[in-house]
Amino acid sequence: MTSAVYPPALSAAQIEQFIEDGFIRIDDAFPRALAEEARAIMWRDIPFDADDPSTWTQPVVWLAGYGGGPFEKAVNTPVLHLAFDQLVGKGRWQPRDGLGSFPVRFPHPDDPGDAGWHVDLSFPGEDGDPNEQRDFSAWRVNITSRGRALLMLFLFSDVGEEDAPTRIRVGSHKDIARLLAPAGEAGMAHLWLEHVGEERPLALATGPAGTVYLCHPFLIHAAQMHRGGEPRFMAQPGLAPCEPLRLERQDGAYSPVEIAIRGALREH
Repeated sequence: MTSAVYPPALSAAQIEQFIEDGFIRIDDAFPRALAEEARAIMWRDIPFDADDPSTWTQPVVWLAGYGGGPFEKAVNTPVLHLAFDQLVGKGRWQPRDGLGSFPVRFPHPDDPGDAGWHVDLSFPGEDGDPNEQRDFSAWRVNITSRGRALLMLFLFSDVGEEDAPTRIRVGSHKDIARLLAPAGEAGMAHLWLEHVGEERPLALATGPAGTVYLCHPFLIHAAQMHRGGEPRFMAQPGLAPCEPLRLERQDGAYSPVEIAIRGALREH
């Protein structure tokens, strides 16, 4: 009889890093072969020639959502499911069948125009257009991160420091928690975060294809220009909660996502 093989759990040090820094990097979170298969699918939808850089005439091409096949497999590996359980709580997150849209970034001298510092908004405001699903102008984020338990960065190509890696303000999730707290459940929209957390250390979401960064939903991050040689393929889906985050639990069974928010509010 062969013994069962279980995925490695996050260590106590990794969980502490997530609470303090707002993110962790998981290497080999999904197989490189899935990344290659997914890129081949996406190239069919890109109006450039993969083998001719002279056709890469835009700094970024946004591709619509992808599900099933390699995309569904990549987000449902045992190592990621276990990490979701450890960071969000077992039974507290919703499985995904895909990875949503991809901003594919190309080496280009022009500013992509979408490289501002931000947090991902997670629910529509009452003044948004209910008939326009792509109207994010009035979307909001609140202190219990309604609609989003994690921000995730899935690298589907090798990403070095010159390949437009996502920029991360280390520990900035604490600044956002303190900013959102006075707004309560209603939350806030139109956040201007250029200078929030600007004194914090900077990290870059680099790594080989198959790397995944699991980030606190309040982490401030930004895109940047691509100065490398090969297109960068990355998905940035959210992990939705099954129930709202709770900052007061009678049983004390707080998740690391909740512990980070509670700790930030206690610090000030």
